[in-house]
Amino acid sequence: MPTVPRVALAVSLALALALALALAAGCGASEAAPPAAPPAAPPAAPPAALTTGNPFAGATLFVNPDYARKVEASIARSPADAPALRALQTVPTAIWIARLATVPKVGAYLDAALAQQRREGRPVVTVFVLYDLPDRDCHANASQGELHAASGGLETYKRVFVDGIAAAFAAHPDQRIVAIIEPDSLPNLATNLDDPRCAAAEHGYREGTAYAIARLSAPNVSLYLDTGHSGWLGWPDNQTRTARVFREVLDAAGGRGLIRGFASNVANYSVLDAATERFDYQGNPTRDERTFHAQLSATYTAAGLPNVAWLVDTGRNGVGGIRRQWGYWCNNRGAGLGERPRADPAPGIDAWYWVKPPGESDGTSDPTAPDYDPDCGKEDAATSAPPAGEWFHAYALDLVRNARPPLVARPGTPGR
Repeated sequence: MPTVPRVALAVSLALALALALALAAGCGASEAAPPAAPPAAPPAAPPAALTTGNPFAGATLFVNPDYARKVEASIARSPADAPALRALQTVPTAIWIARLATVPKVGAYLDAALAQQRREGRPVVTVFVLYDLPDRDCHANASQGELHAASGGLETYKRVFVDGIAAAFAAHPDQRIVAIIEPDSLPNLATNLDDPRCAAAEHGYREGTAYAIARLSAPNVSLYLDTGHSGWLGWPDNQTRTARVFREVLDAAGGRGLIRGFASNVANYSVLDAATERFDYQGNPTRDERTFHAQLSATYTAAGLPNVAWLVDTGRNGVGGIRRQWGYWCNNRGAGLGERPRADPAPGIDAWYWVKPPGESDGTSDPTAPDYDPDCGKEDAATSAPPAGEWFHAYALDLVRNARPPLVARPGTPGR
């Protein structure tokens, strides 16, 4: 390569310096020239397409690695059940944000889902459950929370809990996110205000839920309000009261169109199709979740609630006829895993999904524990149960062994 003579190089540098000084002198008080454009970055991969319809359609469902680790502990304890438990590890389950301490983890889950989305080149849906309203679980005792309205819990819920989650969601605008809002809260306001604890919690439930809806609403975030199950809100008067509560809360949030739809059967056992049950229906005309969706959709539409898409928890409703009372909700014996999570399983249903992670306890069976609920000691509840949310190995095995459809093919039967 030819070299540049030193004299020519010096002249060139001097001219360049003079030109720079002249340009600087000519700027005076006028606007500075824009900096040179940086080198063009390589084009980024286009973001996964979002949707204004069913967020689960055409997407992969994120598998919670924390849940997979809990199942791994059961595999070590029960090698004979390893094939079915290995299959359980691969099933997507919801991520419960049930304490302030879990809020900082939301971003990490979404980062993991984003990495998967980039690898696969298709949308990945991550499902969260918000569950930390002040005076939570007002009509039971097993899952009472950390926040209380009497000690400023509502402001903490709004400014720390919801705002923290909203910030994590906003930092991931190219991902599909599903959020299920506060299981059991608004239904309690429709049916259990005669309980002094629920009456005292009403204001916080209403304002906190409205705030969460308003703050989390975004083009890539699909919100579902929890709406109980057929054994709770199946009676027509219960449905009417619930519709009124939802309408008022959505109006306070800023609009009835802010939600995608409703979540039913969260952490419960109500079957999709009516079975021969051991309990008295007590005049309830709504005896399964499919009928519940049809009836409640009509009730909500008549009440001016336009969004009647459904997200149904099928994690533990594979077996009917296992309870003596319809209201028994705690670690019911004989329960089995239900339909696998998938999108568009039936008209009006966005997805079947395992909202309550199967194998996590509903509540302790120890009557001396401070969070003991009498329902967790009844004849249909499993014994030796740990506190709510903790891994219940023996119960996880029962759910796997009773799964309908089975997790793995049984001898002489086709796999599914």
